[in-house]
Amino acid sequence: MKKQDTLENQVKQSYLAIGSNLGNKITNIHMAMSELEKNKIKISKVSSHYSSKSWPNPLMPNFINIVIKIETILEPLELLKICNFIELKLGRVRSKKNDPRTCDIDIIDYDKKILNINNNKLTTPHPKMTKRNFVLLPLFEIDRGWKHPESKINIVNLINSLPIKDLRSIKQI
Repeated sequence: MKKQDTLENQVKQSYLAIGSNLGNKITNIHMAMSELEKNKIKISKVSSHYSSKSWPNPLMPNFINIVIKIETILEPLELLKICNFIELKLGRVRSKKNDPRTCDIDIIDYDKKILNINNNKLTTPHPKMTKRNFVLLPLFEIDRGWKHPESKINIVNLINSLPIKDLRSIKQI
């Protein structure tokens, strides 16, 4: 007898990084989470807020960042589309790469899958996550057992591979 595919079997566990360096940064992050929940996305864990220098230009306003663990029935590109829509709704303007922004939502890990969809439109795990203190530290806070889906390196070793200046430049708030 074939097991019926229930909604529960279709739920994907994933991680999103949310950041802001314009306006009321914490309010922007909380509004982004509220919008995610309105779109078939259940938030199951939320990290603390972390303050870090803007990258690559530290003269830009500092960022506040979090990482959240989510459960969703959305397919990867549907999730990306909703994240991009929420960024726009919260006032993000895409003029120059790495410009200050009210809201930035990145899919860090989609259901432990290695994805490269539509010529890098969506790549998971996020290709730059292993170099970003503002992703690794909040991710560690909510999932100490997380392993990189592609390299299989655990989160502790990824954090330990960051330059010491990167570890000293981020503050949990």
